[in-house]
This record gives sequence, structure tokens and C-alpha cells, in this order.
Amino acid sequence: MNNSNNSSTVLVAGATGFLGNEICRQLIAKNKNVKGLVRITSDSNKVAQLKELGVEIVEGDLKDKPSLENALHGVSAIISTVSSTLSRQEGDSIQTVDYEGQINLINATIAAGVSQFIYVSFCGMPGQFPLQIAKRKVENHLTESGLNYTILQPTYFMEVWLSPALGFDFPNTKANIYGEGKNKISWIAIKDVASFAVAALDNPAAKNAVIELGGPEALSPLEVVNIFELTKEKKFELQFVPEEAITAQRDEAQDPLSESFAALTLGVAKGSEIDMKNTLEDFPIHLTSVNDYARR
Repeated sequence: MNNSNNSSTVLVAGATGFLGNEICRQLIAKNKNVKGLVRITSDSNKVAQLKELGVEIVEGDLKDKPSLENALHGVSAIISTVSSTLSRQEGDSIQTVDYEGQINLINATIAAGVSQFIYVSFCGMPGQFPLQIAKRKVENHLTESGLNYTILQPTYFMEVWLSPALGFDFPNTKANIYGEGKNKISWIAIKDVASFAVAALDNPAAKNAVIELGGPEALSPLEVVNIFELTKEKKFELQFVPEEAITAQRDEAQDPLSESFAALTLGVAKGSEIDMKNTLEDFPIHLTSVNDYARR
């Protein structure tokens, strides 16, 4: 644990995830005391990484209410990035983790007398689907909780949606383009979302606020391909996936996660622009561009 003069301790829920790990890293860099909430079944390498950073590890599970009481002991603020979408274990689902688990954490926060709760959600997407319904219910519960809350609503993470895992195979200069690829998205970097979460702890502009987050510029998927082609000096092979096909995938989905994933993919086709001008006046964070990401 970081021994700084700052006696307040921040608990990061979802500490072993990409975003949670980056939030821990930035908090430690700011000399904050940090607890990382991990499960007994969490990846031991990721837990070891957190310890190396100087994070105090506490075991708990959002699905297990009693485990949260102990985790919240001596904590002054919580940042929750927990989601079942990328890393899931047995018993994890949108219902048990993204909805009930987050509600458990908020309720435990109130019971423990912790005053501040920062929740990483996502910005409004077209249509209703299980993940969006869960997120909005949690947001409503949080805004009515009496806690000092901040709800961060980032748009699409560039490291996730502009990666080979989701069809943007830049190492092999191939890309799936959802829809016509002409609607603009304010792609955001994971480290920038982490910076907003960390800044929200001490910034009065974050108090009881819902803040939409995007990157420095809105670019269509075809414009993104163009940036990567210039960086790699090589043409990309494009595969267009029509909106109708994605809609059919969503409507025929057999489970809430598949339905939500198809709905998010449809959101890529429809675009997601966030104007950051006013937000950056309150939070002067230097945003990562797609160009920076392509070069990296």
C-alpha cells in the first residue's frame, strides 16, 4: 500500500480488468492509497501485477454481499469498472454482475458510510438491450442513493473496437466495416477514461454529475482505416457487414450477452459522437487520438 500523506483510500472494483488496472496505476502515480477488489478466482498474474504497483489486494465478489463489507473497511471512495462482458466466470451474467452486482456494491457503499462513488458506464446507444438496460438501472439507483456520485459514460474504446478481436485486424491489414462505415465515432482510449475516473475524485465539477466521454475527434470507421493505411503504408482489405445482418444477429441472439454485443456493434454502424469542449474545460486532460493509437 502506498504510504502517502493522503490518508484517504480508494477502492477500485474491477481492478484486474484493462481499465481497472490503468486506474490503479494512475492513482498510485498520484500517491493515493489504493485497494483493488479482486475475486479468489482472479488471474494470479494480474493480481501479482497490482501488488507490484503498490495496490493493497482485498478479496470480494459483487455477487457476494457479505464479502463487500470487509472490502469497504477504511475506504473513502469507490471507482467501479466491473462488467461481465469481457472477463466472465461461472455464475457471471449481465443480470448477476452488471445489474445486481453493481446494486450490491452501491448498497454496501451506503451501509459502510463511504461518501463517494464513481461508476464507469457507457454513453446512450440506440435501442434497448440487456447491457444498456442494466447500466441505466444502476445509474438511476446511484443518482437516488444520496451518495456523492459521478457517472462516466464513455463511447467506444479504441483498444477494444479497433482491435483484431473485434474484426479490426490491423496487423494483417484487414478490417470488418459495420454498416457503410461513414458514421462518425468519438473513439476514446482506455487510459483517458482512467484519467477522468481519477480526476473525478477531487474535481468539484464531477460531483453528482453524469459525464459523456469521447476522444479528441469524431472519425468514421473508413477514416480510421485511412489513418492506419497511411501509418502502415499498406492498403487494407475491407469486409462490409450490412446493418441488416447485424440487426438480424441481435434479434436472433440466444442470450443477453450476444444480444448486447450485436446491439453495440449496431451502434458502431450508426455512429457515436461526443462533444468534449465543455468537459475539457472542467477536466484539462490531454486526449489520445486515433492517430496516436495507430502509431503506437
